[in-house]
Amino acid sequence: MTTFRPIINSLLETDLYKFTMWQALLHRFPTNTARYRFVCRSVTAYPLATLADEVNRQLDWLCNLRFSPDELDYVGSLRFIKPDFIQFLRIFQLNRGFISARAEGDELVIEAEGPQIHVMPFEIYVLAIVNELYFRTLGEVDLAEGRARLEAKIGMLVDASCQPALRHPFEFFDFGVRRRYSGAWHDEVVSTLKARVPQFFKGTSNVYLAKKYGLVPIGTMAHEYLQTFQAVGVQLKLSQKAALEAWVQEYRGDLGTALTDVVGMDAFLADFDLYFAKLFDGLRHDSGDPGVWGEKALAHYAKLRIDAHNKRLTFSDGLDIPKALELYRQFGDRVQLGFGIGTNLTNDVGPKPLNIVMKLVRCNDQPVAKLADTPGKTLCDDPTFLAYLRSVFNRTED
Repeated sequence: MTTFRPIINSLLETDLYKFTMWQALLHRFPTNTARYRFVCRSVTAYPLATLADEVNRQLDWLCNLRFSPDELDYVGSLRFIKPDFIQFLRIFQLNRGFISARAEGDELVIEAEGPQIHVMPFEIYVLAIVNELYFRTLGEVDLAEGRARLEAKIGMLVDASCQPALRHPFEFFDFGVRRRYSGAWHDEVVSTLKARVPQFFKGTSNVYLAKKYGLVPIGTMAHEYLQTFQAVGVQLKLSQKAALEAWVQEYRGDLGTALTDVVGMDAFLADFDLYFAKLFDGLRHDSGDPGVWGEKALAHYAKLRIDAHNKRLTFSDGLDIPKALELYRQFGDRVQLGFGIGTNLTNDVGPKPLNIVMKLVRCNDQPVAKLADTPGKTLCDDPTFLAYLRSVFNRTED
């Protein structure tokens, strides 16, 4: 057996939005049950099933970790985090009995099932573990290539700063925990960007690195939060409105970026009336054509007679620096912008990155679904429920 090298060494090595959703669901639905399932969407260099034993060793390690007093002090210093949630985290430990990993043929099957507030944190840790194990098995990579590519990205940003200024600044964030090449490389990328382009690089979703480097931790809500409201006794047609209202009540002005593609942008905007449009600071794009999405968002604000210069559009779907700069040129004179860049920052070192997710598929023993604006991102285990969801929100087959 090879020498064990742990991948996750702190429970802060996750996205901020895991904490913000965690707190909201702890307060509103503490007895929910849930199932999360790992999915690989890409062709791999070798069967991921071969990683099963090592994934289990990493999960054993992960489930022994606890939040340290210093880490709790940091999370508690965020003004939107409430004292009772910190007390919950003080006694929290991931339960090994709630997650399993096994090989089925060439497929790596990972499922987390149990109380939602105890299984929802697994997602980002699992994805980081599978990624790093996969690339370790491929063999050592000369990171000189990754550094050269990172340097080229920095060069693009420096060159862009010489162009005529638009009304709103170009700002981007690291969203790369889940698909990173390794934890060490992620650390190097973030520290390099902070040192070299602080005028553009404004934060990271990685709470551990935000704490380490004094960066702003970035994140609000993900799909699982809105999906949960499909299975909590709310009329399905009202599930998005219920989720947004609960968020407003939990955070009361903080964390005001709403995710738009759980049932598609058009269905979202039908629910995002003047009330929500005034209460939320902006919107996040995660599927579909980003240019079309941005124009729809601006048209919606215009229809509601809301000044878009006071709102922010955040783009986070498969971005790289050139695409982010292109979107900035399209929208930078009309609305505040943010760009969450993940894989292209933290896993651009040579080998082809994996496209893996771990998504909520059932809640309270009922199916839930994501109807993304990119067909390949739609995810549901129950075709009957998926068809019903499409019907309720007037979505045609993709």
